[in-house]
Amino acid sequence: MKTRILMISLLAIFTATSCATRKDLIYFQDEPIEEGQLTSEPTELIYKPDDILTINVSALDPDTVRPFNLPVVSNNTSDLRSAQGTLQQQSYLVDHNGNIEFPVLGTLKVEGLTRTDLTAMLVDKIKVMATDPIVNVRLVNFTVTVLGEVSNPGTFTMQDERVTLLEALGYANDLTIFGKRTNVKLIREIDGVKKFAFIDLTSINTVNSHLYYLQQNDIIYVEPNNAKVRSSTYNQNNSVLISAIGTLTTILAVFLIK
Repeated sequence: MKTRILMISLLAIFTATSCATRKDLIYFQDEPIEEGQLTSEPTELIYKPDDILTINVSALDPDTVRPFNLPVVSNNTSDLRSAQGTLQQQSYLVDHNGNIEFPVLGTLKVEGLTRTDLTAMLVDKIKVMATDPIVNVRLVNFTVTVLGEVSNPGTFTMQDERVTLLEALGYANDLTIFGKRTNVKLIREIDGVKKFAFIDLTSINTVNSHLYYLQQNDIIYVEPNNAKVRSSTYNQNNSVLISAIGTLTTILAVFLIK
């Protein structure tokens, strides 16, 4: 009888303390279909809808290229001690069709182009009307989201077009001790389709991978390791439950002995 009571108590404790599994914790558990796998991609950034670009055209004779530049506007400040606001160059929003409206030249398709491609296209079009134009293109809303077992998960906007995987993890203050370093997931949208890839941060070859340089709006997910999964099965109320079950077991044992 005592043995039976003990077995029942142990079973109750195990049931009470086991409250989560690996399946309950990890994001994106389904394996992506073959068409969803990221294959070799260009390392140079490619422009997409909703990108915000600044484009500056200069030349030896500034008057010849002035029509190709958006007006510079004053960004007024609320600081009463400042006599004037700061000057800010206007930007171009890539619309849902992948186009921008450019002065003089009109509607231009920029989706799918790299900075090198767009610069060359603008130079070719402008040099017909101006001598030796110089075009400088910059993306100003490069955004990456880092989730999972990192110290500071979130969405980060960076002032750079050439962002690496390690830099993005640096923005998130690196992986926690519970982060699974051999299976970091990268999610990227290409032509409206979500693509997936897995990255092993323990391999030095990662820095030579075509995935090392990120694209805007990439999502990085760091999976929890087995130690974190096991620790998550511990219920914060376990001590109370175990104490209550132990007390109940003792009362039952005394009662049965009598």
